[in-house]
Amino acid sequence: MENKEKKIAAISAGLAYYLQEEQESLQVLQQAEAQTPPQPRPVFPGNSPWAMAGRQAIMERRLQWQLRLAR
Repeated sequence: MENKEKKIAAISAGLAYYLQEEQESLQVLQQAEAQTPPQPRPVFPGNSPWAMAGRQAIMERRLQWQLRLAR
């Protein structure tokens, strides 16, 4: 009986220590995140001819596959 109680105490102490470490690491991460300013996103043109050509090529390939599968 005494051995079982020691095991339960060791397990609960280990869990409590683990949860405490998790909370501390989360707080450190939140503090570091609050201190760094957000990075600006790169600006890409919305109607770039390269992007339009790529989308057109993808749509053509899909259409070819669909026509092949419908035979």
